Amino acid sequence: MLLNDWNLDKDIKLLEYLEGYLTPHRLNRFKAVLQNRTQHFTVATEDVFQLHNTSAVMRSCDVFGIQDVHIVEEKNSKSIDNEIAMGAQKWVDINRYDSVATCISALKSQNYQIVATTPHTNDVVLSDFDVTKKSCFFFGRETEGLSDEVLKAADCFLKIPMVGFTESLNISVSAAIILQHVTTKLRQSEVNWQLSPKAQIAKRFDWCKKTIKSYDDIVAHYVNELG
Repeated sequence: MLLNDWNLDKDIKLLEYLEGYLTPHRLNRFKAVLQNRTQHFTVATEDVFQLHNTSAVMRSCDVFGIQDVHIVEEKNSKSIDNEIAMGAQKWVDINRYDSVATCISALKSQNYQIVATTPHTNDVVLSDFDVTKKSCFFFGRETEGLSDEVLKAADCFLKIPMVGFTESLNISVSAAIILQHVTTKLRQSEVNWQLSPKAQIAKRFDWCKKTIKSYDDIVAHYVNELG
């Protein structure tokens, strides 16, 4: 994160100093990934019971450039499955809530429309979804689906067309299909979907901190050298 008592120029100089500790390959990778990160879309999971499902959703968020993940743990609270997430928890921002109401309130305060991923009378087919709207895609429990509280708060209902005998998909599969589709369309649109310059700088600091050994000691040494 940024050092709030420093000005932007000093922040940038420190950031460039820290990035000097990264290999050229890692630094180029950071820059390439960051250019494809977005907060225009985000994802929320509601009391998902199977740990590997939440972890797999997180992995899909990282793969398709979604920076923020919101996890409601009103009934089920577990740690992220590192094996399934494949390190994704290091690169996306995880926001945890102990109630659906708190999560929805936080998202609406950030101007996200609530998209319930479930068939509904007024649902929208995935191919017709309006990607210009800032949206949070809600995924529910494996058996019960989304709660009535989410359904009542939803601004939009989204479904994946299915033509087989099976009428539902695993939550992690649904998330991957939806995110691949909407992020592809988003990047083809004229929407200003990339992270803000300030958010990009903050992510560069964050990723450096999660990558560089003795990060705090290096920062302290840098500050002492400047007097």
